[in-house]
Amino acid sequence: MSNTPKEIIMGQEDITAGRIKQIKGKANNIVGAITGNAARQAKGKIQEAVGKAQVAIGKATAKKPALRP
Repeated sequence: MSNTPKEIIMGQEDITAGRIKQIKGKANNIVGAITGNAARQAKGKIQEAVGKAQVAIGKATAKKPALRP
């Protein structure tokens, strides 16, 4: 029993969105470190963590077995 195409696409969208959040977070983290802006650096670290979680969810969604009778 495999996933439907919709589930696979949703998983891929989560993976892509998560990676974009990770990149934005890394950029904010670096800019915050360079400028000495601790709030921006913290925001960047949070964005990176959220992005990692979203990628993990996307991977799980794309791979999970479909429950069908």
